[in-house]
Amino acid sequence: MKNILSFSVIAAVMLASCNGGGGTQKEAQDFIDKYTKEYVKLYTNEQEAQWKSNTEIKKDDSSNTLAAQKADEEMAAFTGSKENIENAKRYLEKKSELTPIQVRELNYILYNAANNPQTVADLVKQRIKAENEQTQKLYGFQYMLEDKKVSTNDLDDVLKKETNVNKRLAAWEASKEVGKTLKGGLVNLRELRNKTVQALGYHDFFTYQVSDYGMTTDEMMQTMDRLMKELYPLYRELHTWMRYEMAHKYGTMDVPDYLPAHWLPNRWGQDWSAAVTVEGVNLDSVLKAKSAEWIVKDGEDMYVSLGFPKLPKTFWDKSSLYPYPADSAVKKNNHASAWHMDLNHDVRSLMSVEPNAEWFETAHHELGHIYYYLTYTNDQVPPLLRQGANRAYHEALGTMMGLAAMQKPFLAGRGLIDGNAKTDSIQALLKEALNSVVFIFFSSGTMSNFEKAMYVDNLSPDQFNAKWWELAKKYQGIVPPSPRGEEYCDAATKTHINDDPAQYYDYALSYVLLYQLHNHIAKDILHQDPRATNYYGHKEVGDFIRKIMQPGASKDWREVLKESTGDELNAKAMLDYFQPLVNWLKEQNKGRKYTLPETL
Repeated sequence: MKNILSFSVIAAVMLASCNGGGGTQKEAQDFIDKYTKEYVKLYTNEQEAQWKSNTEIKKDDSSNTLAAQKADEEMAAFTGSKENIENAKRYLEKKSELTPIQVRELNYILYNAANNPQTVADLVKQRIKAENEQTQKLYGFQYMLEDKKVSTNDLDDVLKKETNVNKRLAAWEASKEVGKTLKGGLVNLRELRNKTVQALGYHDFFTYQVSDYGMTTDEMMQTMDRLMKELYPLYRELHTWMRYEMAHKYGTMDVPDYLPAHWLPNRWGQDWSAAVTVEGVNLDSVLKAKSAEWIVKDGEDMYVSLGFPKLPKTFWDKSSLYPYPADSAVKKNNHASAWHMDLNHDVRSLMSVEPNAEWFETAHHELGHIYYYLTYTNDQVPPLLRQGANRAYHEALGTMMGLAAMQKPFLAGRGLIDGNAKTDSIQALLKEALNSVVFIFFSSGTMSNFEKAMYVDNLSPDQFNAKWWELAKKYQGIVPPSPRGEEYCDAATKTHINDDPAQYYDYALSYVLLYQLHNHIAKDILHQDPRATNYYGHKEVGDFIRKIMQPGASKDWREVLKESTGDELNAKAMLDYFQPLVNWLKEQNKGRKYTLPETL
């Protein structure tokens, strides 16, 4: 760390001699260096405490939660201190005398402060306590099905494979029970999150999170609407096809106007791809014979083939990669995640890997985050800017690598499928659209609009469930199996609502970005069909990805995109990718009743 900080000082002094801002730059750099040293120390302590809190959840034992709360409070007291706020503002008033990197670091210091301003220290303390308690309730919950303890993996397995509608319904309802225990905490957190950021002038917590993109709430929601509008004709075809296919699968002649939520292979209807099996690409049956460890090691091998280094030994020693037994007294966060523990080389992943196709893709995705961390941990990027170009970039690169790992030429090259096996390219494209296109309408539509209603519009708690299902029907064409009263809180069963709030549009933006990046790699680097690529062994692909990763947040995200692809953010690449599917779906849907309106 010492080398990194001294580099920052040297760079600032050298630049000062060129532009005459020497005194201000040196003073600002002294402040930034002092702040950074303390920030990195507190950040590392906080990550360690949160790691333990997420991997060692014990019933009736709140010691890890309290330790995480204490570490959060120490970080909050520092980042939100009046002194740090005043210093950052003072130097930013003279930003014409500062280097661009210094301006970015000072803006980050201020943005951090708004999340924990010590001018409302009691509120911040209450919020931290509430967030840690909510995490413990969320991940410490014991799911039950037919009087047996089950994991979320077990419930997901039922929803992907079971054809008995009553058994599906039981699993779906079991997955929603956790919402009852989370609603009160979510209502409290909404109030605390809003009040915290309002202390530094933000209207609400959602607006605060959106501002990280240099956008207003209206601009972000308009962007979400534009993405959905562009993709809606395809989604409408997918929805119609899915209604008829699922009715046939479950043996009913009555095709419902809207998709019953328990008919779908995902708890929130955000991914329908398990409904399609691509002939010749039965990856689950092949991977069943592999170990969970093999899945992660094979992911590492893909990145190494692109010219990235092997993962540090500490990654394997300290990560939590595999599921605990369903009846384990100790629970863990069951949502896959990647962790940059010290803003240096301690990187870890929290997963529950099993040898199947979903975890194969997820492992490649999560390692994308890990390699992003490692790549922007370099002397050119100060610790405060060791982040993605924006939050969506992290997801875009991870998801792109997951997508690439599921394409036929890649799988054939890895010996996981027969490259000569006859496969239906339209079915493969359909399966992919049932993942990524369907996901846009969950992320841009249901999730983003629900959180906007919560934080910006101050949605009444007695309308939480009604609003959730209103949005799911409007944007996804999904309805609950039966009326769901306000004793439930089905929105809260989505982990992000609780522990990664007001940021779900990140994922929608990431999908647009990933297709832009993947399209560029396929056409301009590999000279392959974007729907059938093999990244493996192509170091020029690794060079392209590294160029995006290396600057971290030290460059404007729009500039990074323009430099890498020559284009600005748009859904054109995504639309082009799925165009061959549209005509096929229209043919399949001839004579069928369309129940979604012609326009969104």
